[in-house]
Amino acid sequence: MASVCFYFQVHQPFRLRNYTIFDTDSNYYDDHKNAQICRKVASKCYLPANSLMLELIKKYNGKFRIAYSITGVLLEQLQSYAPEVIKSFQELAATGCVEFLAETYYHSLSSLYSRSEFIEQIKAQTQIIQKLFGQTPKVFRNTELIYNNDLAALIEQIGGFDAILAEGVDRILGYRSPNFVYRPPNCKKLKLLLKNYRLSDDIAFRFSNRDWSQWPLTANKFANWVSAVNGCGNVVNLFMDYETFGEHQWEDTGIFNFLRHLPQEILKHPDNNFKTPSEVAASYDSADVVDIPYTISWADIERDLSAWLGNPIQQNAIIELYKLEEKVKSTADESIIRDWRKLQTSDHFYYMCTKWFADGDVHKYFNPYDSPYDSYINFMNVMENLNSRSFMALLEKEKPAPDIRIKSVQPRQKVLQSNNKFSISERKQR
Repeated sequence: MASVCFYFQVHQPFRLRNYTIFDTDSNYYDDHKNAQICRKVASKCYLPANSLMLELIKKYNGKFRIAYSITGVLLEQLQSYAPEVIKSFQELAATGCVEFLAETYYHSLSSLYSRSEFIEQIKAQTQIIQKLFGQTPKVFRNTELIYNNDLAALIEQIGGFDAILAEGVDRILGYRSPNFVYRPPNCKKLKLLLKNYRLSDDIAFRFSNRDWSQWPLTANKFANWVSAVNGCGNVVNLFMDYETFGEHQWEDTGIFNFLRHLPQEILKHPDNNFKTPSEVAASYDSADVVDIPYTISWADIERDLSAWLGNPIQQNAIIELYKLEEKVKSTADESIIRDWRKLQTSDHFYYMCTKWFADGDVHKYFNPYDSPYDSYINFMNVMENLNSRSFMALLEKEKPAPDIRIKSVQPRQKVLQSNNKFSISERKQR
């Protein structure tokens, strides 16, 4: 049996506007650019891809099944700039063939720096998924598939999740295949689903590469690769950015046509099917325990944290950001807390990356800066203003309230009577 598990990351950050040290405005965001990019991606990817996914679900009577992880920050932008995309995701949710996963609301690195903030963001993202799509997520995926043993233990401790997703990194797996369900160490219930990065990247990155030995990639060819897993695996986890369809791989590459024919080719093999992540976790027992003591991700060729924390400017920016947590939350000012959380979005640190080798083009995707250093300076200017706002808000909280009590005043008549009595008494003494 080979089950194909399609999961798509759906995310766009709130990009910052050009912010100098002389700025005092607390609106940090490039609203025009954010609206422009959101609508562009909606037009090129979200709307046509969602329409095609719905078509395939109906065509194959629910046998085609998929999953999404949509960040809270994107959902906010879609509600403002492209509400029709929300409606199209709701139509997919109504089919019963689409699963929505949990992650951090702000697509943050909070799992590395603040456990309490991490948990709060999971709760916030879960709540918006429940509100918009009527589902309570049963599977967790961390930002950019950042993962280690400690994270798995925490997710099991939080409760309510059946599985967690991670990258199928070769140096971790060794001789083992990503095409089985695994279990993290010291977890009794939680299952671990690992991305088959070779087959995922064939679609996400190599599809339109004419220098690739397997170009052109057809649905029939790809289905044969999937079917070859039968007998040496249970599941092929195809995890990728949703923007693969129409944005990373433009429509004229044939990517939509490839997807349109893929279910038919996959289902030709009698042992193949499609399952959502929670269905995979329910269907297959754990083949083994996979020990991942150090942190991995799905980013770049290193598949570690270097995409966000690989140089001193990135490290400084994020350390200073999380130093503000106590101060920011002490203000109890929702706008300040919300801005601090938007600054946690991992894209801000990705733009500061100085790796421009094999991964250079990936880091330039929708990057609003000319250089990583421009990104760092802009980010730190914004954070300095946020720090000042927090300081002033705390001063305002500590300022004693003005004494507005009305002092008691004797009625005029009693005062006059008192004065008269005093005068009479004085005369008697005389």
